[in-house]
Order: sequence, then structure tokens, then C-alpha cells
Amino acid sequence: MKGPRSKQPEITPDMLLRAYSIGLFPMADSADDPELFWVEPEIRGVIPLDRFHVSHSLTKRIRKRPFEIRFDTAFEAVVEGCAQPAPGRPTTWINDKIRTLYAALHRMGYAHSVEAWEGERLVGGLYGVSLGAAFFGESMFSLRTDASKICLVHLVERLRAKHFQLLDTQFTTDHLKSFGAVDVPKAEYDLLLARAIASPNLEF
Repeated sequence: MKGPRSKQPEITPDMLLRAYSIGLFPMADSADDPELFWVEPEIRGVIPLDRFHVSHSLTKRIRKRPFEIRFDTAFEAVVEGCAQPAPGRPTTWINDKIRTLYAALHRMGYAHSVEAWEGERLVGGLYGVSLGAAFFGESMFSLRTDASKICLVHLVERLRAKHFQLLDTQFTTDHLKSFGAVDVPKAEYDLLLARAIASPNLEF
């Protein structure tokens, strides 16, 4: 469920950052829909950074270094990968406005990507927004087995090393729950968010 809508046709990057700071994020009905609406879930997905779980099989695969992991070298390509249809995901909500807004946040130093590379081919990744001591995960994609999962592991390692407090996943899925994601009621989430946003902006 996406929750109640408030259409806002002229969202700016600064407005978007303010929205994240109070628990809102934008979505579109589809990639072809030019409009965006604000979402404020009553139940929020969060991965507690101190309880992140990596399966034994994935740990073994990571040790084999199947991909080169890079940060922030192909942000717009990662967003584009997330926007493409995939098995089990025939459509996405990433429209042109989303691409433009998050590219602007990236240039401003607030939006970041984690990328899985095979040689010079991007085969998986994720992106999100960093604000205060919070990281708001937006989307991920994978063209190779475990590519996005391995990016998530590297994201969490980086957030822990930089002393982030909150990893927001917006919603939970069985996939994310396997890593330790939990559903948090809005009132509890608001407290976690306020504490993380009160921090100075941490370096990603």
C-alpha cells in the first residue's frame, strides 16, 4: 500500500531533502506517469545496522570476489538499471522526474550508488540518499546472481564504518527480511529518524 497521496508537480532537490528529513519520499504510479506523489508509510522498513545478517552461502560467494565493487562512479547508470523491467518486476516507478531529481542530489553530494562490475560492464547496483546519519535506500537491480545482494553487504559495511545510525528500506520484502530488515511502526520510526537527522551530515 502506498498510502495517501499529495501530488506535488514541482518538487525541487532541496524540497526532496526536507521531505526525507520528516519521513516522506516520492514515487510515481509507473515509469510513464509524469507525476509524483508523496509516500509516508504507517509501517516502515528498516535494517538495523547492528543486526544485519549475511547467509553462509552469500558469505562464501563474497569471498570469491565475483564482482568489483565501486561507489559513486556510475550513479545515473545505476538508476537506469533500477528503472528497467526485470523478472518478477515488469514495471517500475522510476520516471523521468525521479531520474532528474536524484541525479541532482548526486551532484549535490546527497545521493549515492553502490555498483557491481564485471570488467567494464555494470551488472548490479543500488542507490539511495544520505542525510545526517541516515541512509535511505531507494532501489536495486541485478543482472548477475547475487550482484545486488553483494552491493547491499558492501553498503552496510560502509555505513557501519562511517557510524551511520539508520538504514531505511521504505518497505520490507522477504528478500530484505533475510538480511534482518524489520517492520517499524511510524511512531517508532519517527524517533529513529529524528535522532539520525539531528546528526551532522556524515561522509558516505
